Amino acid sequence: ALDALFAKLVRVENKETGSVARILYLGDSIVASDFVTGKLRRMLQTRFGDAGHGYAIIANAWPGWFHIDVSRKASAEWRVSTCVGPYAKDGLYGLGCASFTSYHKGIWSEFATADLDKWGRSVSRFELEYLAHPGGGAVNLIIDGEQRERLSTADPDTKVSWHTVTVPDGPHRLKIEAADDKPLRVFGIRMERDVPGVTLSALGITGARARFLDKQDDGHWASVIAAAKPDLVCLAFGSNEITDGNMYPMDKYRESLSAVMTQVEAAVPQASLMLVGPPDMASNNAAWGHSRPMGHYIVKNQKELAAERGWAFWDQYRAMGGTGSMWAWMQSGLGSKDLFHPTGTGGNLLGSWEYLALMQAFETYKAVRR
Repeated sequence: ALDALFAKLVRVENKETGSVARILYLGDSIVASDFVTGKLRRMLQTRFGDAGHGYAIIANAWPGWFHIDVSRKASAEWRVSTCVGPYAKDGLYGLGCASFTSYHKGIWSEFATADLDKWGRSVSRFELEYLAHPGGGAVNLIIDGEQRERLSTADPDTKVSWHTVTVPDGPHRLKIEAADDKPLRVFGIRMERDVPGVTLSALGITGARARFLDKQDDGHWASVIAAAKPDLVCLAFGSNEITDGNMYPMDKYRESLSAVMTQVEAAVPQASLMLVGPPDMASNNAAWGHSRPMGHYIVKNQKELAAERGWAFWDQYRAMGGTGSMWAWMQSGLGSKDLFHPTGTGGNLLGSWEYLALMQAFETYKAVRR
């Protein structure tokens, strides 16, 4: 299930020119915090090389959306549509499931390399993902305080498009700024380097269920996933489905998750694919040692679907201790008091364990092929 990723990691490990292992990691608010994915990104980049931060949305579409090892700022005037609402009528949300529109000159966003720790310190290119459409506005692209170019998004056809700004590998800052009052619609920025290594794009959607991904225009979503050229796509949903309880029947859950998996398979048939099960969740009045009972069934069905469809499966529920573990994690400072999210320390621990599981499988993959 992970052969495509591992084959690319072998090339990266051999320092082959142009070899970058790209991971897309879609999920709910646990991914949006970047605690799990940030640790996983750092550990992978420490071993294989830092090929850039990856993709991030233009501004914070949800409270608590955060990425480590990159600097992001934005003005507050962007009008936001997301796949969890408020919705865009056309269902076009870009790779990060969030669309940002400007109607006034001067609205801006800024992306820069990190200035702390050792990760994310350099970039070779910024890639803007935007919507070309009739009457589209222009955007100024400003590198390190100097305007590099002005890009028009006007086009006879409505379509997702990409524009790359190259820079000498090193620390840089890109500011995008609406150049006029025409509608300018943008989605995100991808930051990469011209060196062998790994990127991990953490695409967290606060409040999302996996089925919400199907609220997007199918052709659009397929095109943005394919354009990201992933070697691994992870779907890390289930926590919000646990809170739904019996309001959403399990047969409908399986059907909707399977439909999303089918879309991903069709968009990137060459990529490795993995479901990431939700962590344990607790409540003060639930049975099973304070665990919410639905968690067991969500994980069971995810695991079965992954096996049926040839996807890898990472079991966070079991990794953290299974039934009752979130209650214990909360008491030890690894779980938040909401009994839903891991803390930063707990998320980092889960990211470390996921890395170790991936590397154990990677070493087995290499040993079999020697």
